[in-house]
Amino acid sequence: MWTAIGQAFSMVFDPYTLMVMVIAALYGLFVGAVPGLTATMATALLVPVTFFMPPIPAIAAMVTATAMAIFSGDIPGCLLRIPGTPASAAYTDEAFAMTKKGQAELALGAGLVFSAVGGLFGTVVLILAAPALADFALNFSSFEYFWLVLLGLTCAVFITTNQPLKGVTTLLLGLLVACVGLGNPAGFPRFTFGNAEMTGGIGMIAMMIGMFAISEIIRYVVDTSPPAELVVEKVGSVMAGQWALAKKYPVQIFRGSVLGTAVGALPGAGADIAAWMSYAMSKKFSKEPEKFGTGHVEGIVESGSANNSALAGAWIPALVFGIPGDSITAIVIGVLYMKNMNPGPMLFTTNPQNIYAVFLLFILANLIMIPLGILCIKVAKRILRVPREILMPLILLFCVVGTFAINNSMFEVGIMLVAGILAYILEANRFPIAPAILGVVLGGMLEENFITSMIKSNGDLGAFLARPIALCLAVLCLLIWSWPLLAKLRTKPGPSQMA
Repeated sequence: MWTAIGQAFSMVFDPYTLMVMVIAALYGLFVGAVPGLTATMATALLVPVTFFMPPIPAIAAMVTATAMAIFSGDIPGCLLRIPGTPASAAYTDEAFAMTKKGQAELALGAGLVFSAVGGLFGTVVLILAAPALADFALNFSSFEYFWLVLLGLTCAVFITTNQPLKGVTTLLLGLLVACVGLGNPAGFPRFTFGNAEMTGGIGMIAMMIGMFAISEIIRYVVDTSPPAELVVEKVGSVMAGQWALAKKYPVQIFRGSVLGTAVGALPGAGADIAAWMSYAMSKKFSKEPEKFGTGHVEGIVESGSANNSALAGAWIPALVFGIPGDSITAIVIGVLYMKNMNPGPMLFTTNPQNIYAVFLLFILANLIMIPLGILCIKVAKRILRVPREILMPLILLFCVVGTFAINNSMFEVGIMLVAGILAYILEANRFPIAPAILGVVLGGMLEENFITSMIKSNGDLGAFLARPIALCLAVLCLLIWSWPLLAKLRTKPGPSQMA
């Protein structure tokens, strides 16, 4: 073990890896601070660049950029009332209200400091939970993996949207895309329509770049609302008063970090849902709930802890089971496969040095967040005034060149553009795209484990419930499926109420 840890330190503190982390940090801070450019989009745009990197620097770029982007999304929310990322939307009104009261420094400082604290908490949980889960997962067979994947898909539908039917629709769309090509147990060409390019399936990376980057570009093009104006000319010291907040709200910091890590570990949830849930919990349990919405820092402290702790939490199922906790880790899983670091319990035994390196990267990314975050806040005024009409065409150019460079294929560029248009149409009609992404990522795994299990059991469906862990997972799936029906039956008025 100590040999593996030593190797991990040498890989992470290699000058090239450190240089990649600094550049990725600056890139993530910039993307997050520009309204409309999300952390997921930042990750998707990094994929073509990481294609030419060794595994650890590639993962370092992903981890660092996403952690920075999640925090810096607070900056335009606080100064412009426009959240830079969905994870910042939960407390944008609160932060902007503080800005109008002359407390922009306190709001931005709270977002920075407690994002780093939450990220470090989530990393500790990742370090403790992932190896233990990996040991447990070594006992899994195809039966357990089938129910686990099904559970992940189910959670993605019921957690990421308050309209499960729309979630199911996009999930089925993702599963349909996963069926295309020869990548199935029978090796039979499906939905290829005689096109040789389609036999390799729909490129997951190209599709994700389209759904998260091209869709944002389209959204900007059709947006006719006037640009927001800055309400402050200069931001002072953001660290002043943060120690006092830490002493005043320790329970809120811990509660937000725990909730964020737990929500992040749920497939399809992610930092934005963690932030909304944490803000709602903060208001519910606050001693001063009437102050929420008027510029009260308590909600920012708790939600800021939650959104970054969710990032580390999302890596737990991604590393151990290959099931992404959010759309960011869905992209990361694609990169892991590309770098021959196939996620799963065997990764912890065959390449432990890589796992320890990932842990170190999370710790380092959250530590450098504070000095670089202070720098980003200082130059926020200039970042927010970058003309979007210049920025968006440049992003489109990077998307096209990067997607083409992965396989030198114009077909992949076409997939990217179609996926972007489709994602824009879906989101414009309030269809969540996270279930579609999970459907693409997990569709092949679901089919492979089902077919393998059927072969093992000679077609006996009862074998799916014969093993204790598989039975527990199956019961959990059935409970989640039937929960909406049970909830309706409980709220249905009885004869006496109707009378």
